[in-house]
Amino acid sequence: MIPVALLVTIIAFGLLRLAPGDPVTIYVGEDRDPQLIEQTRKSLGLDQPLPVQYVAWLTHAISGDFGRSIRTHEEVGPIILQRLPATLELTVTALLFSVTVGLVVGTLSALKHNSAIDLLTTSFTIGAVSLPNFFVGLMLILFFALVLRLLPPGGYTAAISDPGENLRRLILPALTLSLATMAVNMRQVRSSLLDVFGQDYMRTAEAKGLNRSALVIRHAMKNGLIPVVTVIGLQIGALIEGAIITEQIFFWPGIGKLVVDSIGGRDYPVVQAVVLISALSFMCSTLLVDIVYGWLDPRISYSKAG
Repeated sequence: MIPVALLVTIIAFGLLRLAPGDPVTIYVGEDRDPQLIEQTRKSLGLDQPLPVQYVAWLTHAISGDFGRSIRTHEEVGPIILQRLPATLELTVTALLFSVTVGLVVGTLSALKHNSAIDLLTTSFTIGAVSLPNFFVGLMLILFFALVLRLLPPGGYTAAISDPGENLRRLILPALTLSLATMAVNMRQVRSSLLDVFGQDYMRTAEAKGLNRSALVIRHAMKNGLIPVVTVIGLQIGALIEGAIITEQIFFWPGIGKLVVDSIGGRDYPVVQAVVLISALSFMCSTLLVDIVYGWLDPRISYSKAG
């Protein structure tokens, strides 16, 4: 994880410096005095060679100091912490949608193989995977907000101040964010269970008179979930990436919207911090998947032999 995190910081740092535009002119505003611009560039450390800038930023980032925003002049850490709850609320809800619906519908599709439910599920997965987030979000706004007028088209209300309104504004962005991963989970669960149903131990358990529900829950699900857990772990990174577009569409004040605004304003410290935190969260989810493997499959052990 450490080499990967280091590589992510190098790539993020380098790509931002290659982007056109000068963050110093944004920092000083309308004043174009050359002396002031030079002083500002020096105060921000942007007059140093790029390797020196990178080492200085990385050294402070390791200690938890991500610097100050070039646009707002505020510390980056508190800005991210302020936006983090909204993003966590959106991504966790989307992940719950994706996993719950994927498990239930995928299991039904496997149990009713080649039935109408199975064909409908397969068609849905193909369509959901093919449609990009921004298109799905706009179509949901058009249908549920403008045509049916059931849900608001965007915005955010804190759950503490108004839980009901918070839920109404959460449904559309969470559904938009979860649709593609939900379809992948359905397909993965279906294919994994169909593979497990064909194993000899499943036929033996069924021949012994074990009822269908116990057969699925006790034997099929635990063995069939191993590849599904891998997919779900990787989806956490996909949800973080998708949240960037989804938050823009629905005016959701999370980290995704923050990073888009920061890229437009050449706010190097904010973008670098968000990219690093996103990469770390993705790597931690992958580590968690490896740990869950040991519980799902007794044959997997991480202890050293002998």
